[in-house]
Amino acid sequence: MDPAAEHRQQLRSLRDFLLVYNRMTELCFRHCVCNLNYRLLTGREESCLDSCAARLVRANHRLMGAYVGLVPAMLQRRAAEYGAPAGPPGLPASPDPAPGPAESSLDAPAAGT
Repeated sequence: MDPAAEHRQQLRSLRDFLLVYNRMTELCFRHCVCNLNYRLLTGREESCLDSCAARLVRANHRLMGAYVGLVPAMLQRRAAEYGAPAGPPGLPASPDPAPGPAESSLDAPAAGT
């Protein structure tokens, strides 16, 4: 991978992390902090924030674990559909003619996503 592409990938990863972090912070803050009249958090608010963040981190780890486990199977299934060996996503195994009707349905988003 060339340095510019690697840098773009790192920036995308950082952006994705920051988006998840910001969503988690906002969700837990809205759920746990109900009194803005004091500078410091109450003990109840602090423990609520700790448990909320821990729950979301555990959920995120489980989702990422499931995703990492599913990706190889998805790549193998897609390679089997194309009749080519599995390789990195986005790189065709062999030069193909113009896509036909069967291939264009793969580009459509799945229902519910």
